[in-house]
Amino acid sequence: MKNIKLKLARIEKDLTQEQLAERINVTRQTIGLIEAGKYNPSIKLCIAICKELDKTLNDIFWEE
Repeated sequence: MKNIKLKLARIEKDLTQEQLAERINVTRQTIGLIEAGKYNPSIKLCIAICKELDKTLNDIFWEE
């Protein structure tokens, strides 16, 4: 399942996949795969993403 919430939060912060990746020390491909729903990130990575985007885990990763 695609992670549209991550993509929208990233765009809201005016960040490219590359910029977000650099800030949390992963590759752009990792961010792309998470957004595409093809990679299940660790909780540590989820927290880093949420902190960078000023969102909670529920905001980005909770499935409805």
